[in-house]
Amino acid sequence: MRAGAIGLRLVRETSPRTLWKFLWNCGFKGVRAVQRFERRARQGRHFPAFVFISPTNRCNLACQGCWVQQTTPPVDLPQAVFRRIIDAARAEGSSFFGILGGEPLLYPGLFDVIGDYPDCYFQLFTNGTLLTRETAAAMRRLGNVTPLISVEGLERVSDERRGGRGVYASAMQAVAHCRAERLVTGVATSVCRSNIDELVSTEFLDGLVAAGVHYAWYYIYRPCGANPCRELALPDEDILRLRRFIVEQRARSRLALVDAYWDAEGRALCPAVTGISHHINPYGDVEVCPPIQFATDRIDERTDVRELFDRSTLLREFRRDVAARTRGCILLEAPGELARILAAAGARNVSGRVDELGALAGAPVLPSHHMAGREIPERSVLVRFAKRHWFFGFGAYG
Repeated sequence: MRAGAIGLRLVRETSPRTLWKFLWNCGFKGVRAVQRFERRARQGRHFPAFVFISPTNRCNLACQGCWVQQTTPPVDLPQAVFRRIIDAARAEGSSFFGILGGEPLLYPGLFDVIGDYPDCYFQLFTNGTLLTRETAAAMRRLGNVTPLISVEGLERVSDERRGGRGVYASAMQAVAHCRAERLVTGVATSVCRSNIDELVSTEFLDGLVAAGVHYAWYYIYRPCGANPCRELALPDEDILRLRRFIVEQRARSRLALVDAYWDAEGRALCPAVTGISHHINPYGDVEVCPPIQFATDRIDERTDVRELFDRSTLLREFRRDVAARTRGCILLEAPGELARILAAAGARNVSGRVDELGALAGAPVLPSHHMAGREIPERSVLVRFAKRHWFFGFGAYG
């Protein structure tokens, strides 16, 4: 990774306050949160280092493969519950929160909540269509938030993927607003068959650098929800192509490349199996990860959140049973086996859709990122060190 070039860009292109919050609240405190997470795990406790929260199911788009079931009226996580989750995480030494949706900018009072926790850091997963100059200015005043703007293809493919019109232009306009306000800015993409040629390319990354983006987060498309579009799932060779691209581009690109699928040796992993992160939906249900919409536990205004994570039957059995089955994504590789694990744990369907367990049990097997014998290790000394010691170096798989 060209850490020097990326660091120089951050110094030149972001405001001092937002950069300091990023380095301290996200960087230093994030590393410390992982160390505390590992210490808890050795003691048999399993509160995650990073908590992902979807405070609303409101959205202004209808994306292919989206797990969110929009409702009338919409569902919003009560602010008291939102704060209760953050307070519990802070008490455990965790201060990083991924804020998803729906579209999180539609959540009433979002910036009020974020503003009450200046010692924490919030990554805002947004489609960008509602990210105005005024919104970017509000984020700059807060200082402790980074927008992660979703780009699902160039002009034509973005509209197909997101179920809207002019979505790519809106996303890039949002990037421009963030650049004008000197924010630490990211772009995320869920790589699938229809966008891999456009987005897994040096031209795309160079364009992001020119636009003022500082990091890019690549995901593998996971079909789910009411419109799963399974035909978009990547074949084995394209997953390897993505992995190879990420490793190679870390050596040349002037933006940071993020992934959550492979350790330093290139072996597959599942963050939910390691327990490093879990997801809480707008109802307060605790899910292993966003697209697996089943839960045995719900958080309300009276819940002891720290105790809940320790005693959760679903989280405990998922960690044990999936680690014994695969290092990859069980939702893709073995949906029928996942359905069995969920049923055995007594998990409730919290998707808002009828017979989600039956749909999961009947879903086809698809390739995942676990491809034993074809691992591609990290080349960057810095990335290898970071993954081994700060993020994916713990022994979830024995």
